[in-house]
Amino acid sequence: MSLYSFSTPTLQKLRKFRISSARSTTMQAQVYMIDPQSYEVLYEEPDEKIESIDALVEELPDNSPRFVVLSYSKTLDDGRLSNPLVLVYHRPMTAKQDAKMLYAGCLEQFKSEVSANRFVEVADEEDWEELRSEVE
Repeated sequence: MSLYSFSTPTLQKLRKFRISSARSTTMQAQVYMIDPQSYEVLYEEPDEKIESIDALVEELPDNSPRFVVLSYSKTLDDGRLSNPLVLVYHRPMTAKQDAKMLYAGCLEQFKSEVSANRFVEVADEEDWEELRSEVE
């Protein structure tokens, strides 16, 4: 039994994203947080649709970790279109230690639920720049 839980609506949101983002030609992202009282992983509804790294960075808190599921379109060497699914672990340096530990404890379970093609840990602006150069 795990300490962390995923509600049915959260799992449905995640699965729907996996399916819809596989056909998209633009970058898409969803942000997930952990409720520190219930240890439930929750989807965070964005203010606006997230279709760029800049929009994603604006949506994320400056001092609290988050999990981000991101998909973007890229053309492979043989001309085929690919939409890799990336799990981004947003872990800002300014986050409190207990928040970092909360998210670190759920990381493997979240990775398992997402089944992403790639995992990226982001702690500062330089890390976002690396991801931006790949996605945009």
